[in-house]
Amino acid sequence: MWRLGALRRNELVLVVARNRRSRKRDGEHEPLDVSSLMLGARRTETRNGSEWIVQPIGAASAAKAYTCPGCSLEIAPGVAHLVAWRADDMFGDDAAIEQRRHWHTHCWKVAR
Repeated sequence: MWRLGALRRNELVLVVARNRRSRKRDGEHEPLDVSSLMLGARRTETRNGSEWIVQPIGAASAAKAYTCPGCSLEIAPGVAHLVAWRADDMFGDDAAIEQRRHWHTHCWKVAR
């Protein structure tokens, strides 16, 4: 119900916000990459002078059990975690991928 005039005690007012942006964004449109949304954004981190590639794994994508190298406990299927491997492996990218490890997110953050 819409009404003009003073509000009575205990009455609520509904305020509708409108988006007034009419400018178009500059630049080309980039298509949405659904696979990166499902898996998370891959990033590069530096630890102890080494470059690491870190890939988050969402709970829906975690299908197998792994052993976390940080705490030696199991990462159960269905638990969100991350995978890390060296970005600057001297034997190349294939060797680095073979050496990747699944970590609990917390264990990766506190590992030195």
